[in-house]
Formats: sequence, structure tokens, C-alpha cells
Amino acid sequence: MEKKNIFVRIQEMESQMGQMHSELGELKLVIKELLEDNHRLSLENEQLRKVFKREVQSAESETASPRKQPQLVKNEESGEDVVGEGYDNLARLYHEGFHICNVYYGHLRTEGDCLFCLSFLNK
Repeated sequence: MEKKNIFVRIQEMESQMGQMHSELGELKLVIKELLEDNHRLSLENEQLRKVFKREVQSAESETASPRKQPQLVKNEESGEDVVGEGYDNLARLYHEGFHICNVYYGHLRTEGDCLFCLSFLNK
């Protein structure tokens, strides 16, 4: 083999190795995103199973006892009775680990308390 041919082949191999390295880097990023999504969905699934289990238990207990009436709250501005059940449901969802704010509504809270949700609850 001539010296020029060897040098050309080495350059081609080096170029192919660079392409493979960049493809490997891209695949690693895709795998990282998939693992993060899988972990997030596993946490959310676990949380939803807990909520579902609680709902089933409360539904079973409601069939044994008469259904309670929704709680009425006086609206301070208009003096009208307002059903407080919606607020109670949102507070329950928040305490079960879900966002109730308009920014992340329905997403699982993974990093502690959310200031948006807390400000909404305090209104």
C-alpha cells in the first residue's frame, strides 16, 4: 500500500469515528429524556393509585352511610351562599401532591410547595 492511501484511510476512519461519537451523544440525550419521563410518570402513576384507592374506599363508605350535603359558605362581597365543595376538592388535590395553579394544573408536585398554588388557596 502506498503511504498516501494509508493516510487517506486513516482520515476516513477518523471521520467515521467522529460521526459515531456524535450519534452516540444524541442517543444518550434521548435515553436520558426517556428515563426522566419514565420516572416522572411512575411517580404520577403511584400517586394516582393512592388517590384511586382512597376514592374507592370513600365510595364504599358512602354507600354504607347517607350522602352528606355540600357545605355552603357565605360570599363576603355579595352575601350569597356559595358551594365550598370546589375549594375543598382543590385543597384535597393540592395535599395529594398535584398542582392546582393555572401554570401547572394537574401536574405532580415533585419539588415541595408551589407558591402559585398556595397563593390560589389563600384567596
